[in-house]
Amino acid sequence: MTFRPTTDTDEAIDIDLLPLDRIDGLAGMWSDLEARSDGSFFLSWLWIGHWLALLPPGVHPHLLVARLHGEVVGLAVLCPRVHWRLGLLRTRCWMLHETGDRVFDRLFVEYNGILADRRHADSVASACLRWLGSRLTRSDELVLAGLTDKAEVAARRAAAQTGHAVQVRLADTTQWVDFDRIRAAGGGGGGDYRAGLGRNTRSAVNRTERLYQERGGLDYRVAATVEEALEDFAALEVLHQASWQARGEAGAFANPAFRPFHERLIADGVPSGAIRLCRISAGGAPIGYLYNMVHRNRVMNYQGGFAFEKDNRLKPGLLSHVLAIEDSLRRGEDCYDFMSTPAGHKPLLANAEQPMNWLALGPDRLSRRLDAQWRQARGALAETVKRSMRGWFAPAKGS
Repeated sequence: MTFRPTTDTDEAIDIDLLPLDRIDGLAGMWSDLEARSDGSFFLSWLWIGHWLALLPPGVHPHLLVARLHGEVVGLAVLCPRVHWRLGLLRTRCWMLHETGDRVFDRLFVEYNGILADRRHADSVASACLRWLGSRLTRSDELVLAGLTDKAEVAARRAAAQTGHAVQVRLADTTQWVDFDRIRAAGGGGGGDYRAGLGRNTRSAVNRTERLYQERGGLDYRVAATVEEALEDFAALEVLHQASWQARGEAGAFANPAFRPFHERLIADGVPSGAIRLCRISAGGAPIGYLYNMVHRNRVMNYQGGFAFEKDNRLKPGLLSHVLAIEDSLRRGEDCYDFMSTPAGHKPLLANAEQPMNWLALGPDRLSRRLDAQWRQARGALAETVKRSMRGWFAPAKGS
């Protein structure tokens, strides 16, 4: 099918959606387009390739390919999944870089969208989403998780053009530390991150640092090898699971896909610098681990594990993030991103934010409206419970 966009270019964009029976050979096509795009880490082949390799049984991925004059300018993976709305009405969902398997999808994709050639990015995203929307039957919907702001604009435009309703399945916010603001406040030098923190936060960080220093020194180390990184990841799991289980929750590693997926990601990503495992120790004893991703000079905190103690003056999560932020600032990187899901440390440490939403597009039917209301009520109740139980500095990613 050919779609003629109305934005950046008047040229015809050809779009196909075909079953992806084998991923052999896809790495080259994807990586080539990735180099010509401004896609996020979650649209990189490092993430997508391992995600495809570990898809659970019964998932049947389809590859969307957009071409302009024969050149690939857009790629995405969509998985069909049957969902029973209100337990009665059969709905086929097309999931963008998700499977519909609730456990597997706790790998948690963010900054999602269509991987598109930067020369035609807006046109390609609009073309692909409108094309997908035009193919939905009355019992279909297009499910779009963790969209970038530009992808959400394109999705809403596509819904308007195809006469579909937009359902917000989850409304969230991503927060980060914009290093340009820190450097500007520092008079053009490297910048003093702590100077910009609130007085109480700065005091808590400095007090925690002093108390840990008294134990025999404080050490911040980034794993230099895959072996070190995997050891840190295993130690992170122990601390992460302990803190979540203490609150009666399962934690990220309860997902059976979590460890094998990230062990593969670490093995491939550490040598290139795309994966960064950080260990923070006091007197030789670890007090925190951070699992960060680095993509296009953006550091994204994906997961962490901290050694909490009875002394509430000690804030191992808070200090770990501050040390990682200061390290990234010294490296000349652009920002330190906490990504989505609520946690008490984010508003204390971040200086920038934007919405990040999970959407579904489909025909405007009563059953969809009722389903949306039910989801919102259930989500609001679950979030209230989680907020009441969640510790300030325990990360929520992947849980």
